[in-house]
Formats: sequence, C-alpha cells, structure tokens
Amino acid sequence: MTPALRISGSTSRPWPLAWLLVLATLVLFAGCAQNPGAAPGAAPSAGRTVEPLTESDEPEARKRARIRLELAAGYFGQGQTTVALDEIKLSLAADPTYASAYMLRGLVYSRMNELPLAEESFRRAQQLSPRDPDVLHHYGLFACQQGRYAQAIDLFQQAMASPVYGGQAKTLMAKGVCQVRAGQFAEAEGSLARSYELDASNPITAYNLAALQFRRGENEKAQFTIRRLNNSDLANAETLWLGIKVERRVGNVEAMRQLAQQLGRRYADSREWASYQRGAFDE
Repeated sequence: MTPALRISGSTSRPWPLAWLLVLATLVLFAGCAQNPGAAPGAAPSAGRTVEPLTESDEPEARKRARIRLELAAGYFGQGQTTVALDEIKLSLAADPTYASAYMLRGLVYSRMNELPLAEESFRRAQQLSPRDPDVLHHYGLFACQQGRYAQAIDLFQQAMASPVYGGQAKTLMAKGVCQVRAGQFAEAEGSLARSYELDASNPITAYNLAALQFRRGENEKAQFTIRRLNNSDLANAETLWLGIKVERRVGNVEAMRQLAQQLGRRYADSREWASYQRGAFDE
C-alpha cells in the first residue's frame, strides 16, 4: 500500500488546509490595504500611465468595507468564525460589490461545513471579479475539496494566467494535490515540482512532492526532497516517517536508523512511531 498524499501534516505539527487558506487570505488583505482603490482583476490600458492609488482615491464605502473585512480576516485567523461572519456582513452592507468579502465568506462557510452557502459565496465573488487570481485560487480549492477536479484545475489555470499574480507557487501546489486526488500522477508531479522550484521552503509542497515521487518509484528524487525537508526545522512525525520508508527502500540502513531515533525521541506518542515499532512500512 502506498502512502496517502495529503495537504495536511500529522497531528504532531499540523499543516491544516484551513490554516493555509487563512494565511493566503491575510496576505491578500494586506495587499488590498496597500492598494485600496484597485479594482479586482483590473489592468491598465496599453500605453497609459497610471498613477499609484492612495487611500484618498478609495471610495468611502469601499474603505469602510475594507476595514471591516480586515477585522473579519483577523477573527477568521483566530478561529472565531461567527464574529468573522458578523464583520463580513457589515463589510457587504457598506459595499455589496466587494468580491473579497464574498470570497472570505466562502472560506468561513467552508470551514463551518456550510457547503451550499460557501458555494454561493465563491460564485458571487467570481461573478463580481472574474479575473481575480485569489478568488479563482480559493474557489479552486473549494471545488477540489468537493471532488470537482476538472473545475478546480481549470480555476487554478485561470488564476495562474494572470500576469500580476504573485501566488504561482501556492496555486501550483494546490493544483498538484488536486491532480493527485484525480489520479493524474504524472501531471501532479509536474505541478508540484514547479511549485517546489518557485518555493522550496514550503513544507507542504516538499512533503507531497516527495510522497508522490516515492509512490511512483522515483526513489533518488524522493530521497533528495524528503532529506532536505527533514534537515530543516519544519520536519514532523509524518515527514520523518516518509524519510524512513524512502531510506529503507534504497537500502540506507544507517540513515533509516537515525531518522527512527529522531521519530522516537521527538514524537513518541505519534501514530508514525507506533507504525515503525510494528514494522508497518506499507501503511
């Protein structure tokens, strides 16, 4: 049995998908604050010189909506979903055309498992700002979670088509994981490898790439990728366990023993350590 590929890590040092969405959302709203008057998905006309927008250029209604949304994002990051929803309602009351507010509402409802409401929110965000790469990225994540892989991959592709999008690495990672779920393993490795090239410091990308390489029998590639992760301070029980299985497959008994010592010392209560003690290397 090959290892399951997941976006999250083990309970010893969790990397939950919801937290990734929170981080992406907070980065998005930081960008909105720096460029408050920018219309989502808008681009300057060719040949025109556009002066940088300042807060004085931001309509008063949008400014009120943005401030409320920044508060909502903060509450969402702290897990206070009800309070976040209240702030989103106030944001939309100030500006009913604010696509970012609908996007965050979709994330909140998704976390609350209110899936029809989440779907409605993401659709509304896309209607209001059809070329906004952050909207497309988050709607793609939601679609993938619902098993709508073709739609999700198309949304990721649309997000990455934006010439001003700075989140290529995170969207490639999400696309790769979604392709794994769809059984598109060769395509998934291409997406994850490209994401890893752009941001080798992301532990979720590194773990999923190494796990996929291991699954496909690309042992030397898997060894390189997982060793680099396990030699950083982002290693956890799940990455160490994958490292053990990779070293075992290539016959490196000493490296396997060293990783097992770390696993037992640092994560003695983990399921990975229990699996190692049982010799359950095919789990």
